[in-house]
Amino acid sequence: MSIPNQALQKLVQEIESQALSAQRDINIVKTAVAAKQRDIRMLELTSTEVKQLSKDTKVYQGVGKMFVFMPTSDVEKRLLSETAELKSNISNLNKKLHSLELTHKNSREHIEKMIQSGAR
Repeated sequence: MSIPNQALQKLVQEIESQALSAQRDINIVKTAVAAKQRDIRMLELTSTEVKQLSKDTKVYQGVGKMFVFMPTSDVEKRLLSETAELKSNISNLNKKLHSLELTHKNSREHIEKMIQSGAR
């Protein structure tokens, strides 16, 4: 039982479309992971600097167009919570990346199989 040539072409186009979409999404996720890793690095550097300050040093946080006084302990807690949230986001993005890479790989394998079976 062979598949008509036109149907085979349409199927290959659909799978190719899935592969291209997965590749595009992979690039987007990789960019997002890199951005979040940069953010984590900045938060860690900021946290290191804040920890080196004496406890009586006044620290201000920007809120809109003004600055608000915050105790250094609160700033450290905020930096730690933001870092933990970003790490969680990266973990989720890595899961999504794995899924997209698997989709892309499977799409490519299906296309190769269809081309090989069509060449026979």
